[in-house]
Amino acid sequence: MNTNVMTSFSLTGKTVLITGGAGLYGTQIAIACAQAGGNVYVTSRDESRLHDIEESFKRDGYTVHALQFDQEDLNAIASIRAKLEDREGKCDVLINNAVARTMSHYNDPFERFAKSMAVNATGLFEITRVIGDWMAEKERGSILNIGSIQGMVGPDHTLYEGLPLNGFIPDYFFHKGGMVNFTKFIASYYGPRQVRCNCISPGGFQTEKNLPEFVERYNDRTMLGRMAKSDDIWGPIVFLASDASLYVTGTNIPVDGGYTAK
Repeated sequence: MNTNVMTSFSLTGKTVLITGGAGLYGTQIAIACAQAGGNVYVTSRDESRLHDIEESFKRDGYTVHALQFDQEDLNAIASIRAKLEDREGKCDVLINNAVARTMSHYNDPFERFAKSMAVNATGLFEITRVIGDWMAEKERGSILNIGSIQGMVGPDHTLYEGLPLNGFIPDYFFHKGGMVNFTKFIASYYGPRQVRCNCISPGGFQTEKNLPEFVERYNDRTMLGRMAKSDDIWGPIVFLASDASLYVTGTNIPVDGGYTAK
């Protein structure tokens, strides 16, 4: 049955869970989903921050709920389903945005790589399985992985020459690259039960912390001549979370101003 195309983009009536929803991209993802009418939950490892997170969104005019969640704690991951089941009885959209940035250089101690693996690989798999199985029981749902262009291409050393910056962070490239194919696996596994899985790979996000020299170099490497603005991710997020993309699964969409297309 055909519906109005604009209606298909609405998240009204849908429960949305965003892991790591209080960070740089997580905040923008939550805003987009809330604007689209979703019943939005974000997570934080620090329980003492939950009230402040909710109040921060409220000051900007959005109702967003915060839940304590540590993706490194495998024993606690199952509890996120119990929390949502108690409050909402369902989860329509899972957005995997939590990430541990434990390494700062290629030559960091290998223990830091292992620590990031616990969150970005093992924890990612378990939360996807816990919520994915729940969605499969209801035969509906959308899982959205937040990747990065650094999961698609190697580091460009010329961006960092002469600057106090370092782009050679091996665990991040490893995990974001794996996320792209993990997306295809999950899409295939849950597809027969009408659960979709897609990935968005954002490019560089401009903030006041960026050095002007870095911004100029980065801008030159994109087709649009600029880094991402805070709201550039809104449209792709809502599209893949909503029924507007009911026949889209197993894909990765770069949101990078053409950086990876050059």
